Amino acid sequence: MSFDKALFASKDHDWRTPDWLFKELDHKYRFDLDAAATQINTKCQNYLTEKDDALNINWWPGSRVFINPPYGRKVGKFVYKALEQSKRGRFVALLTFARTDTSWWQDCVPHAAEVIFIRGRLKFNRGNGKSGAAPAPSAIIVFSPWISGPPRMTFMDQPHHRD
Repeated sequence: MSFDKALFASKDHDWRTPDWLFKELDHKYRFDLDAAATQINTKCQNYLTEKDDALNINWWPGSRVFINPPYGRKVGKFVYKALEQSKRGRFVALLTFARTDTSWWQDCVPHAAEVIFIRGRLKFNRGNGKSGAAPAPSAIIVFSPWISGPPRMTFMDQPHHRD
């Protein structure tokens, strides 16, 4: 497997958001929906599963949405959908790779309220019980229906301990 394939494809899409990261974001944003989750990895009481298919739902049921989309070729579709949902009045924070070279990044990020770059590589717990560092840098893209203009760029340090 080449390096490029590792960034865009994964046989295991169940990369669980680190608890410390979600807690910090939830404290700030108060999420009411996890739009790409399973019963095992959801971070919110209300969540959409692969079967629910968030990409094909016109109006997501939450107003303050968190997404850690499946890492693979659908990431861009989730970013476009997050922007669309923001234009429909939802606040959306999406955890993804900081892939500034992709069309979805270049098309959508200029419309974001904020981009939070995470220093270092996030360590994820995967569905198979193993953990490991992400193969690329991560960022949180924040779309807000209440904030316009160029996105604010910030950086987030990881805690010394990892969960």
